[in-house]
Amino acid sequence: METINRYWTYSDKPVGAWPEPDNFELCEGTIPAPANGQALTRTIYVSLDPYQWAYKELREQSRGTPCHARTVAQVIESRMPGYAPGDLVSNTNGWAEYELMGEGVTRPAYMIPRKLDPAAEKISHAVGVLGMLGLTAYAGMVLQCNPKPGDTVVVSAASGGVGQIAGQLARLRGARVVGIAGRPEKCRFVMETLGFDACVSHLSPSFAEDLKAACPRGVDAYFENVGGEVFEAVLPLLKSDARMTVCGRISHYGEAPGGVAGAEQNRRAMARGVTVTDLWASHYVESHHDAMLAELGPAVASGAVVYREDIRQGLETLPFAFAEMLKGGNFGKMLVQLSEDPTLRGA
Repeated sequence: METINRYWTYSDKPVGAWPEPDNFELCEGTIPAPANGQALTRTIYVSLDPYQWAYKELREQSRGTPCHARTVAQVIESRMPGYAPGDLVSNTNGWAEYELMGEGVTRPAYMIPRKLDPAAEKISHAVGVLGMLGLTAYAGMVLQCNPKPGDTVVVSAASGGVGQIAGQLARLRGARVVGIAGRPEKCRFVMETLGFDACVSHLSPSFAEDLKAACPRGVDAYFENVGGEVFEAVLPLLKSDARMTVCGRISHYGEAPGGVAGAEQNRRAMARGVTVTDLWASHYVESHHDAMLAELGPAVASGAVVYREDIRQGLETLPFAFAEMLKGGNFGKMLVQLSEDPTLRGA
């Protein structure tokens, strides 16, 4: 068995608005041995998500330890009841090849390890459509935006991990769904594969006019992922009784925390935020996780809901893939694969 564990941590280089390669440092250490109540796991997939760059104080606290991320991993050695070598789990190994889970391993309550059944789900989906990403889309779209037949629903970052699911959930409820994406191939994917009724490119010089033309009766619900000029273009189209979920504002993640700029322009529109910590604190995890799985599990399996992943290869690529994802270079949910996926052998 290997004895060296490689992992990325934050460097002491000055941090700008967006990550640069020298903001991260590749380190080596000894693979840890599990104590009683713990298991050693080898990372298979690392989930890269915009929120990981949103909290600058987390970077200060995490230097010297692996950068945070949700992961899919395989148990290598176990002294943890209920887990045996070979088991596949969803956990939080971060940007590391090996990590411990179990007693004494500090993790937020909403990141409790979960054993996976590869016969029931594609294991990478555990950090995507059937994990917290799916729950975020479900909570924000179904529970907060509450789309109804005939509504016009707009989803920004429509080809991204959360956006593609949120929009399809609205479509399944009879809404007219308008996506906002970037490159032409992303817009085609949103319309031709995901089944949105329209998709507007935020890269177009006439973006605001294009969006208005795609929403001639205004906007009943908006799923916000981007902020900035995209949000400013949607804002005047919101009806007075519109619902809006603020899931993310990726264009602002290099800034200090703050409110949604310009939201006071439409005081009657109901805007609600949805984050991982909010989902846990408001008991969405306990009360709605099963409902999300009951809907999305069969829908993904049958093809009624399409889910695209953008999987990069190798530990060395993590900082570059992360920066690319934050700038919109990914096409689908961004993952980096660090080791062999045993469920794909012979596939």
